[in-house]
Amino acid sequence: MKKTLFTALLLASATIAGAQQANDPVIMTVNGVDVPRSEFEYSYNKNNTEGVIDKKTVKEFVELFVNYKLKVAAALDEKMDTLFSFKKEFQQYRDQQIRPYLISEKDMEAEAHHIYNSTKERIGEKGLIKPAHIFLRLGQNATKEEQENAKVRIDSIYNALKKGADFAALATTLSQDQGTAKNGGELPWISVNQTLKEFEDAAFALKDGEMSAPVLSPAGYHIILMKGHKQLEPFDSLKNNIYAFMEQRNVREHVINRTLDNMVKASDKKLTRENILDNLCDSLCAQDRDLKYLIQEYHDGLLLYEVSNRMVWERAAKDEAGLAAYFKKNKKKYNWDTPHFKGMAYHVKTEEDKEAVKNCVKDLPFDQWAEKLRTTFNGDSVIRIRVEKGLFKMGDNALIDKEVFKKDTTVTPLKDYPIDAVYGKVLKKKPEDYTDVKGQVTADYQDLLEKQWVAQLRKKYLVKVNNEVVETVNKH
Repeated sequence: MKKTLFTALLLASATIAGAQQANDPVIMTVNGVDVPRSEFEYSYNKNNTEGVIDKKTVKEFVELFVNYKLKVAAALDEKMDTLFSFKKEFQQYRDQQIRPYLISEKDMEAEAHHIYNSTKERIGEKGLIKPAHIFLRLGQNATKEEQENAKVRIDSIYNALKKGADFAALATTLSQDQGTAKNGGELPWISVNQTLKEFEDAAFALKDGEMSAPVLSPAGYHIILMKGHKQLEPFDSLKNNIYAFMEQRNVREHVINRTLDNMVKASDKKLTRENILDNLCDSLCAQDRDLKYLIQEYHDGLLLYEVSNRMVWERAAKDEAGLAAYFKKNKKKYNWDTPHFKGMAYHVKTEEDKEAVKNCVKDLPFDQWAEKLRTTFNGDSVIRIRVEKGLFKMGDNALIDKEVFKKDTTVTPLKDYPIDAVYGKVLKKKPEDYTDVKGQVTADYQDLLEKQWVAQLRKKYLVKVNNEVVETVNKH
């Protein structure tokens, strides 16, 4: 059936693709690659749904989309699509979208019937039983004294039950099978060959309501009470449970793999699983634009991430000189309305350490404080100081509010560190170094690098936009 479906998809794909091209004009060409209107519409509509705060007009989105395609072109030029990491991640995603087409609900129902029939055959004529037991554990290496003590105890329980003691109550308090004791000793429905032979032989010999004498198995002693017998219910009454079992065991994927293996075998091994999935993807995408663009979107998105990381994000994060130069040129952007404290609030056990902390860092650059304090005071198993280091504005830290900003604030004492202190400097209106506002500077520097990069790409690659087709977006 799957082979027939696969062949039909292949035969249909060429005819459908030709019809789509006739009704799908080119909206733009980027680096020699035509972009059909449907692809642009897919992306535009997906990014301008209800709830999107920064909605774009079609013309605004054209500029963003061109930039997007330019970056993908740059990634392809760098052959990032040949990287092993890229191919692996893309194939996993692509297969997640394509593999479900290799299985139908009819296939799943057939598998469910197979599981049901196999279970029914395994259960056999004896059917299912629901026993309860009181269990006393006895290891195989138990001493003679331990064996005798266990026999005395189980006989005592049995005698109490024969005199009318409540089975469930004794199971709850005395049974050493913790899994069933809380349920009065009840086990789930079981069939033959699911438990210890000695237990099984005794249990299947009981009628409903009958209780066994103590039974010795390799695990210990059991007193068994038979709660009920039944045959396996009809398929329809168990169907939901079987489907839940199949989902838990990932049966769907096993069936798909089996289908793929059968298709490989049917091709006399001229095709691999990958060949089959490649061809199936091409066929399905020729018929389903949304699927095609979903897969392409992920493909291009992976490339976009890789090339942007290399050209902008990672580059900016590592370019300390560039960050410093950008900050120096744009200092006014980072001025504050309120003073900030650059330093630390710390807590120590002794007055000696209070002064030692200050002396330890006073001649060091701020970014070296943490490591120096750690190796000097907390280098072994004894933690001598607790420190909060950073750039603080009013309201960030109670101790700094009190000691630096002179606010009437309650400071909660830190257990085992009774002495509080602060050390650092107040920056009244502006940071003294880009590291004081590194997150903001890095983000701004990344924006600059991206603008410069896009400008270079627009010079490098030819872009042609068909404005007449742009006017028809979502209007045809």
